[in-house]
Amino acid sequence: MSDSDAMAVAAMGMRAQSARMRIIAENLANAASTGRTADEDPYRRMVPLFQAELDRASGLRMVRMSGAEPDSSEFQLRFEPGHPAANADGYVRYPNVQTLVELMDMRDAQRAYEANLNMIENARRMQERALDLLRR
Repeated sequence: MSDSDAMAVAAMGMRAQSARMRIIAENLANAASTGRTADEDPYRRMVPLFQAELDRASGLRMVRMSGAEPDSSEFQLRFEPGHPAANADGYVRYPNVQTLVELMDMRDAQRAYEANLNMIENARRMQERALDLLRR
């Protein structure tokens, strides 16, 4: 694998983690979004989907985010009889977003992004070092 191949793989990984962070940010932003009425569903947490992809030109396997799908876990119920979205028993359905889980996922995505960035920086430094050696 050449330095440019390593940079291409790392750049694709950075794009995938960036897209993952956008999904997580959307989940966090909608963590308290209920329906307007008792019959309307609240926001449903989205889960990013990743796919390995073969680059035919270079023969490299890269990762990309292929989309997102709704999390099928149950909504949270809270007793709030005065809420406009409360059912007949006084319970409101809240999104199935758990803030702590989302924050941990965000941290994981951030670290993966930083690892890919370090890979690009190291490949660039190796190229610069090779050029320095050739100049001597």
